[in-house]
Amino acid sequence: MVQVPSSKTLTLEEFLRLPETKPASEYIDGQIIQKPMPQGKHSLIQAELVPAINFVVKPQRIARAFPELRCSFGERSIVPDIAVFVWSRIPRDGNGEVANTFCMSPDWTIEILSPDQSQTKVTKNILYCLKYETQMGWLIDPEDKTVFVYRPKQETEVFDEADVLLPVPSFASELQLTVKELFAWLLD
Repeated sequence: MVQVPSSKTLTLEEFLRLPETKPASEYIDGQIIQKPMPQGKHSLIQAELVPAINFVVKPQRIARAFPELRCSFGERSIVPDIAVFVWSRIPRDGNGEVANTFCMSPDWTIEILSPDQSQTKVTKNILYCLKYETQMGWLIDPEDKTVFVYRPKQETEVFDEADVLLPVPSFASELQLTVKELFAWLLD
């Protein structure tokens, strides 16, 4: 995480008026923190997981997965690696198209840990989402081949056994993905 120096504390509204950065910056506890540049394993898992989720939930208009989507709610503006929204919660503009601004927490937030990224900071973002009605959070650690699963008011679960089916939110129950299948994408 790169902390962007600031001479004064910005409000969320002021932050949202700033130009976007690459990689994205997030607004957390009054501070602007730039996410690290995604690396190979991170990018590959993200590139495979978004269409895998959408293959199951999008055709029936159950939900939709978005990569690197800014979500602003409460007093934060974060950019999960993958944000999944139930279809009825996807904001629309006057033309019925997907809106550019998402002022709500995702229904399912997925983060993929990068080598230079703080697991604590990412975990805090997931836990923050859970306070705002996110149903589930995943923290994928490509180096340790582990997935941490977070649910509101429940103990964190750790999945690192190859043939174990990963839990998903109820709206995505048709997604059947094991730990082995998830990390096998790194071999492609």
